[in-house]
Amino acid sequence: MDWRDLAMHGSGRGPLFYATMLKYAHHLWRRRLAARAILCLDRAMGADLRGDEPVLRASPVPYAALAWMLRHAPPEVFIGNPRVHFQHYAGRMNEPRREQRRWRAWACWAITRAIMPRLPGDPRHVVEEPAETEIFAMLETHALRGEALLWRDVLQAEQAAGARTM
Repeated sequence: MDWRDLAMHGSGRGPLFYATMLKYAHHLWRRRLAARAILCLDRAMGADLRGDEPVLRASPVPYAALAWMLRHAPPEVFIGNPRVHFQHYAGRMNEPRREQRRWRAWACWAITRAIMPRLPGDPRHVVEEPAETEIFAMLETHALRGEALLWRDVLQAEQAAGARTM
């Protein structure tokens, strides 16, 4: 796979785009391009979905996939600083579906902090970092039905795993 697989969607960002981004993330991961794979998951989360698409039954919003990639990235593979990435992304979000995408970015930021607590934020990017309860409430308001619960389950599992490994 390469950029042409994404270009075939043009400006369409619906279910086929979502599925392609997930597939491309997997492809990049297998090529040991972890940072780019994570960015593909990020782009998948920006797809325009209503929540009833069949692709979501097989591949729900990829919070668990993000957590898995963060937890399993080999130390020699570049992943950048995903905490800063999601902090910047959430703090600078534009339309379309600004609030939905913004709160998904904060949700990914919280997962990243749970898995990689030593990663620093960007002190030059002044933004109010939300509490987990606020992220949950905003996902309930702006995201797909059941998505806030999905995120919370992934986050709590990662927090429990982190507590076991410390």
